[in-house]
Amino acid sequence: MSIEHRLAELGIELPAAAAPVAAYVPVVVAGGLAHVSGQLPFIDGQLVTGRLGEDVSLEQGTAAARACGLMILAQLNSALGSLDRVERIVKLGAFVNSAANFIDQPKVANGASELMVEVFGDAGKHARSAVGVPVLPLGAAVEVDAVVALKP
Repeated sequence: MSIEHRLAELGIELPAAAAPVAAYVPVVVAGGLAHVSGQLPFIDGQLVTGRLGEDVSLEQGTAAARACGLMILAQLNSALGSLDRVERIVKLGAFVNSAANFIDQPKVANGASELMVEVFGDAGKHARSAVGVPVLPLGAAVEVDAVVALKP
């Protein structure tokens, strides 16, 4: 089954790939890997902003991480022409805008991680970092980047 069909089966519609907000490109392909720049969470066209443990709930943070994952898929689809070129998700890096006492970054990052497994099955299982940070670009609640292996 193609990934396009899998997305349709899951009822997932990819957003339009977002333009970079600074001097970088969204995806670089080198050595059989696609390196996806950090993606921010847009839900219904609105950037999810705020800090986990202050004004963003765990549930909102998890949804924001999933939105970042959707944007990663959109960027890959745009750069590669098809998600069928993905061999496996190698690594995700999740950055969570966190209050000093917030310790559930891994739970937030699960929003993106679980999406990759839904879409790619076992090939979506990956290594991961989930890091709390004091601030993110544009005040985003979460940012996620990725390393993806491509089919030869």
